Amino acid sequence: MIRAAVSAASQRVAIVGVGGIGGSLAGRLIEASPPALESLVAVSHNAAVREAIARSGYRLRGEGGERSVPGTVLAALPDEAFDWILLCTRPPQATEAALAALPHLAPGGALVVCPNGLCEDRVAAVAGAARTVGAIVAFGASAPEPGVFEQTSAGGLTLGEHGDGGPDRLQGLAAVLNSALPASITPNLAGARWSKLAINCAISALGTIGGDRLGPLMTHRFVRRLALEIMTEVVAVARAEGVALEPVSGTLDLDWLALTADERSGGPALVLKHSMLLAVGMRYRKLRSSMLRAIEGGRDPGVQFLNGEIVQRGAAHGIATPFNAEAARLVEAIAAGAEAPSVDQVRRFWTDSP
Repeated sequence: MIRAAVSAASQRVAIVGVGGIGGSLAGRLIEASPPALESLVAVSHNAAVREAIARSGYRLRGEGGERSVPGTVLAALPDEAFDWILLCTRPPQATEAALAALPHLAPGGALVVCPNGLCEDRVAAVAGAARTVGAIVAFGASAPEPGVFEQTSAGGLTLGEHGDGGPDRLQGLAAVLNSALPASITPNLAGARWSKLAINCAISALGTIGGDRLGPLMTHRFVRRLALEIMTEVVAVARAEGVALEPVSGTLDLDWLALTADERSGGPALVLKHSMLLAVGMRYRKLRSSMLRAIEGGRDPGVQFLNGEIVQRGAAHGIATPFNAEAARLVEAIAAGAEAPSVDQVRRFWTDSP
């Protein structure tokens, strides 16, 4: 079993994937220059991103105003040993990125899994549980053009061990990351990850189908009701998997948000849950679905790692997941060009639902 061998005073960090999340993290870490950060390397296979950053630095927008942070991005990890390698790819690329990164880990180091979904399981299958750490991303960010990274909503990261990496191993990483964005540690990574998965399954899928940012979409009652139904199915599957869900950002309780049979007919509880989603929509009003951005860029939206994962795991437990199944179908149809994203598309989803 791999135990902690990482000094909190000398953290060697690599970031693989310089999209909205990875670019925001890299730029903010360079800007903060925390004393415990011995070195930072960012890697992207995208030549346009590397060239833009070499020319103009990391152009950061959002919290802190607009500014440029000098830096570089490499095409591949150098022949060095890193204490932490943050995988900031999209879910479909997580396993491939993990395999490429493994030879560059220092003794006691770990891969830090940032994509949405349940990618820790996939990374641990090739790296081992003790070399796998989860990082649940609670802030929104996009890369509207190469080298430009816009933070679209406030938030930070929650770190957790996938296996037994040793006591307090994550303290050093949390201290480094906390210089750029709020970073905390959870003893219940599975519970925090599944709660975030429930949110992602609703927001990312409906944001893709609706083709708009979260704020405008959540003003529609039928969008909020679909979100509740999608999340309710995720909660049911999580319970069947024996997962104790954690509140999202310390406040949003998915166990409470899940609909009961009685609530589907109306009543004060349903009104309150709609109000909660309205507040979420307001707080994250600029958030745009990463799956929609992937489709626009000609890439796999990765819906099978979100809603598709729930459908698959639900079937294994004998749990029906029709809302997640239809959400996955529609996202794939949009990716294939067979359907177009629009609010009317979401309205039809609700009207035709069981």
